[in-house]
Amino acid sequence: MKKADILQAALHLFMEYGVQKVSIKEIASKADVSQVTIYNYFVSKDILIDEVINYYIDRELANFEQLIKSNDTFPQKIKAVIFNKSQTAKQINDNFYQKIMEIYSRKDSYIQDVYSKKAVPMMMDFFEEGKRQGYIDQNISNEALFVYLQIFQEAFQRKEVFQQILPITEDITKLVFYGIVGNNGYAEGY
Repeated sequence: MKKADILQAALHLFMEYGVQKVSIKEIASKADVSQVTIYNYFVSKDILIDEVINYYIDRELANFEQLIKSNDTFPQKIKAVIFNKSQTAKQINDNFYQKIMEIYSRKDSYIQDVYSKKAVPMMMDFFEEGKRQGYIDQNISNEALFVYLQIFQEAFQRKEVFQQILPITEDITKLVFYGIVGNNGYAEGY
């Protein structure tokens, strides 16, 4: 329970102020634990940062999974994904975002593992749902959709790209789902 409190407190502070401006003392105060307790669970601030990022990624993935498994229509789900990405971009401190993306750019990171083993299969299932409901062209192969996701992934791993993404997160998310035509260029119901 204390570990979860520490992760939640650190996440809240990192989201608001970034990782560099938040001290262990501030995290301890927010979590209502001692600094020693934090070091008992996390040997260093760097390890705490890594664990907080993993916690954040798991939480975001769970939220995404809940959204795509909901009873909302496919267009409603896409709008919710875009809205959620936009809201997150407004709430996350740039320093914390850059730290997440720095870790994401490493080939052997937890984020990469979650992305390839969990997020991509969820997205592929989501695209299949869109095909079944007539919102995604059924003639587009799953292989092409997979490559499409890989293109974004590889681009986002490049520092010169991920350093610019945060302010345009909503636009990027719209491009993922609607392409350059926009949502008015697709099937009825959007």
